[in-house]
Amino acid sequence: MSLLTVGSVAFDKLETPFGKTDKIVGGAATFITLTASYFTKENNLVGVVGGDFPKEMLETFKAHGINIDGLSIDESGKTFFWHGKYHDDMNNRDTLDTQLGVFENWEPTIPESYQGAEYLMLGNMVPAIQLQTLKKLNKRPKFVMLDTMNLWMDIAMDDLKKVIAEIDCLTINDAEARQLSGDYSLRRAAKTIMAMGPKTLIIKKGEHGALLFQGEKIFFCPALPLEEVFDPTGAGDTFAGGFIGHLAKTDDLSFENMKRAIIYGSAMASFCVEKFGSERIQDLTEIEIDNRVMEFVQLASFELS
Repeated sequence: MSLLTVGSVAFDKLETPFGKTDKIVGGAATFITLTASYFTKENNLVGVVGGDFPKEMLETFKAHGINIDGLSIDESGKTFFWHGKYHDDMNNRDTLDTQLGVFENWEPTIPESYQGAEYLMLGNMVPAIQLQTLKKLNKRPKFVMLDTMNLWMDIAMDDLKKVIAEIDCLTINDAEARQLSGDYSLRRAAKTIMAMGPKTLIIKKGEHGALLFQGEKIFFCPALPLEEVFDPTGAGDTFAGGFIGHLAKTDDLSFENMKRAIIYGSAMASFCVEKFGSERIQDLTEIEIDNRVMEFVQLASFELS
């Protein structure tokens, strides 16, 4: 089934306890579409970049089978840029610089060839733009997934609630779930958030795994203990790409298949953190993915004798 991803394609400059980078390609839509390319062949991207965006990365997108007809290139402007520094625990980070560039006043344009997409991933961006994007589609996709962050809860809560009411699945971290719901218990928070509209909720807990909620059903996927974590940037988007990529590939929205999608998303995210930026997820093999998925399956499996 076809997947449409709308979100940022950007430059990141990163500092972690393991090193620093100059400008490298990042952005939610970059991580999501690259990851989804391992699952679905109908993989469409909508975003915007400036004239400074490297042509080599455009070729990388194409090599992964990503349709970039919806990626606007504003030759007169600069690509969205973010500079961040991670603390020693890698769970917290400081933003040192943000330059929105061409992303600041961007309004997504959906190419006619993208209309009819069955699966839609709305990457983290201004909630009003997310809702506007959904309304630009001639036909509502069968599954709409959305990512957001605490910033929009701070400055655009009303708009965020409007778009949340229109989607099928929301993915946020545990602190954001508590902020959005006003509940400390994640189980109560999940019920509060699902009452706002989405039937499915994913709460990411970073190095502690992810929770999947749907009605009264709950599934927990632990995180894989890794020997080295170089850069957590994009891990959440990579997770989302693996999750919705698997759903688009199988076209099965049952809770049991979503549990499998959580495993695939978690496996893909575990690759992402092994190198800076999107480097690690650009050249994965099917064998590597299958082996990593089996590690998660074994980690999550337990039988009472």
